[in-house]
Formats: sequence, structure tokens, C-alpha cells
Amino acid sequence: MENKKKQSLFLILAGIFLTNAILAEMIGVKIFSAESTFGFNPANINILGYTLDFNLTAGVVIWPVVFLTTDIINEYFGKKGVKKISFLAVGCIAYAFFMIFMVTKLDPAAFWLDVNSTDDKGNFFDVNFAFNKIYTQGLGIIIGSLTAFLIGQFLDVYVFQRLRKITGEKKIWLRATGSTLVSQLIDSFVVLVIAFYILAPTDSRWAFSQVISVGIINYIYKFTVAIVLTPIIYLGHSLIDRYLGEELADKLKKDASLGQ
Repeated sequence: MENKKKQSLFLILAGIFLTNAILAEMIGVKIFSAESTFGFNPANINILGYTLDFNLTAGVVIWPVVFLTTDIINEYFGKKGVKKISFLAVGCIAYAFFMIFMVTKLDPAAFWLDVNSTDDKGNFFDVNFAFNKIYTQGLGIIIGSLTAFLIGQFLDVYVFQRLRKITGEKKIWLRATGSTLVSQLIDSFVVLVIAFYILAPTDSRWAFSQVISVGIINYIYKFTVAIVLTPIIYLGHSLIDRYLGEELADKLKKDASLGQ
């Protein structure tokens, strides 16, 4: 019975983790204005000579779910559990990108082009071009995203377990939020450096100061969200402890802290 509950819990957490990680990558091509979405004026923050607003990828809307799930898996299944699900996620994301790329190479059906040949205002609309434009990303962005994801996950595991040795079973908020803040500090810059500085074409390469500026804006957002979502961490632990029972929950946490 205990083993069944343990397997069911990992399966549920893995499903939540994978679904949101893959979905975040798929919807990340859209850039939205956080200020206008909530009815505020642009922030116009000046960083290193660049005036920046909170224009973020749509993926950041659900990435916090990935952060939270990572910390919960870390709490109950340790670094082995996080590494296992992280490698699986990278494989699934890479597979998704590959299949999307293959689909964009298929010749569109004539009737599909015809049915979708105009927009709401009657203007010509190339639905196949739009489909390909939305669903394909540059190789640099894909490599940068996957690299940053893995580095962020492994760093999160390391910091989480180090803080756990210091705090014991107390101060869940410190190890969960602290590990997220450290890992996302690195993640926020790695993806930008790889995608827009190292692998970007020469004619569209960002200045390094711009990479740093945008990275700071991204991290400010992630920092804020990590703090705001702290109560949800406690709610998640409470629900899981109730499901597992006190004895099994304590056993899993102890094994996770010992790396078993």
C-alpha cells in the first residue's frame, strides 16, 4: 500500500511537471506586456543604458508551477527524483520540437489554405506561414532554453539539499524559495546568453549589456513570483502529507535528504 502511494504521488507530480514544462516551451513564443495586461503604464526601467518594460514570454505564466513541482519532488524524492524527471522533460521537449519541425515541412491542403485565407477584417491571411512562424523557433533559442532548464534544475537540487541540511525539516519556505531564487538567477541569463549572444546570427546578435539588462528584468519577475507563491508550497506539503500519512511522509523525506 505504501509503495503504491509513493508511485502514485511521483506519477502525479511527474505529470504536472512534464505538462507544464512542455507547454511553457510551446507558448513561450508569445511576448506579452505584464503592465498593460494589469492596466498599468510601462515601467520604463533604465538598466545599463536600455529602457526596459516587463515584456515577458507567455511561458513565464506557468513556469512557477514547474518551480513548485521541482521543490516538492525534491522534498519527497530527493535529487534522484528531480534528475530523473528533468532528463525526461528535456527528452520530451526535444521530441516535441522535432515533431513540430517535421510537421511544418508537410504541404498544406488547398482547402485548408482557402478556408483560412482571410482574417476577421477580410484581409488576406497566409495560415500556413502563420502556423510555421508561431510553432518554429530558432535553434539557438531551443538549445539555450534546454541548457538553461537543465542547469537551473540541477542547481535547484543542490541548493535545496544544502539548505535542507542546515534547516532540517523546518523552514520549508527557506529551502524551497531560496533554491528557486538561486537557480532562476542563473537560468534567467543562461538562456539569453546562448540564444541571443553566442548562437545568434551576427546581424541580430544582442549587445552583451542588453542581454544583462533583459536578464535582470526577467529575474525581477521570477523573484517576485517565487516570494508570492510561498504559501502554496505549504499547501502542497499539507495535502501530500495527508495523502501519504505521517509515517510514510516522514520516511520519504528522510530518504530524500539522505539521497536514497
